[in-house]
Amino acid sequence: MTDIPHHDHVEPQRDPGPSDVPAGTTRRSVMATLGGAALGAAALGVAATRATAATGHRAAARPVAACVLTPEQTEGPYYLDLETVRKDITEGRAGVPLTLRVTVVDAVTCAPLPRTAVDIWHCDALGVYSGYVAGGSTPDTTFLRGVQLTDSAGVAEFTTVYPGWYVGRALHIHVKTHGGGTVSDGTYHGGHVSHTGQLYFPEAYNTRVAALSPYRNNRASRTLNARDGIYRNGGSSTLLTLTQAGSDLGKGVTGTVVLGIDPAATP
Repeated sequence: MTDIPHHDHVEPQRDPGPSDVPAGTTRRSVMATLGGAALGAAALGVAATRATAATGHRAAARPVAACVLTPEQTEGPYYLDLETVRKDITEGRAGVPLTLRVTVVDAVTCAPLPRTAVDIWHCDALGVYSGYVAGGSTPDTTFLRGVQLTDSAGVAEFTTVYPGWYVGRALHIHVKTHGGGTVSDGTYHGGHVSHTGQLYFPEAYNTRVAALSPYRNNRASRTLNARDGIYRNGGSSTLLTLTQAGSDLGKGVTGTVVLGIDPAATP
């Protein structure tokens, strides 16, 4: 059986890994809305409409009153600077298919941000991250990691699987946005990180997914969003809106979220 990382405590609010970023530099609280909430709502509505037109799918369903700066959260200890540009990051990992659509907008103007690199990574159904030794099971692997550039509507789309969990953390996907870089030979180069955060899942779906194979083989205690200290620090702002593909949850879901960022930020 695949080994599961042994975490004996919740990830601290600061990144505990080797790529620490000083506290206070990467974490920003939610900012006030634009002067005139109606202007912000209208602008974000335009971004969502453009995303729908570009992808042929409904954009994030959660109503947004105005543009805000999405709170940053810890990078965590499992980031790898691979910068591999690819849409399908599954590499054969089993799980409920997840189509992830991340819309990136300017938190000040609400305008979509094309050519922004969205970098994601997450664990598999049994709580294992690629590229890290977990009982000797995953060195030199790259599953469930990848980068996509946003299109003209600010949308980046990934094909992945619903993540599992490990001790002390709610189900989540890590995310960074990068700006100002270029792509060559399938790799994103240069630029700067403009946002670091995490995406979360509604508990109603988490409970149903946990009953399916291979998730039901995950023996780690599952932490609810409300009991995750990192989620409580702004995680509700990046709770995914999920749409089930059909009557069978095992056939997959689509998750959408809007990230409001400062594209010039260099935390």
